[in-house]
Amino acid sequence: MKDILRILIAPLLWLAAFSAVYGLLGLICGHGIGGTVLGLSLPRVLLIAAYGLAILLQAALLAALYHPRLAARSGFVRFVSRITGWAGLVAAGYTLFPVAVTSSCL
Repeated sequence: MKDILRILIAPLLWLAAFSAVYGLLGLICGHGIGGTVLGLSLPRVLLIAAYGLAILLQAALLAALYHPRLAARSGFVRFVSRITGWAGLVAAGYTLFPVAVTSSCL
């Protein structure tokens, strides 16, 4: 059971981060959140912070998958879990970047 979790945790974390960032965008647009922080718009700061947190969490998970104490015993599971970890990190960077830096409410 732990091996399945090791393999699926990165894509599941990406799915949660994707939903959270797009949900945050919906809340920002739906409630008309505005204002500024340090010369930047508050919605932009919130979205960039959420994007940064998602990348940080994916990177921390990937580092944990490489840690010897947390790695799987099976070489195959260790390899596949690390590949899905990299896939989750790349997916988070690629899919969340546009909404964090270019989105605007219409």
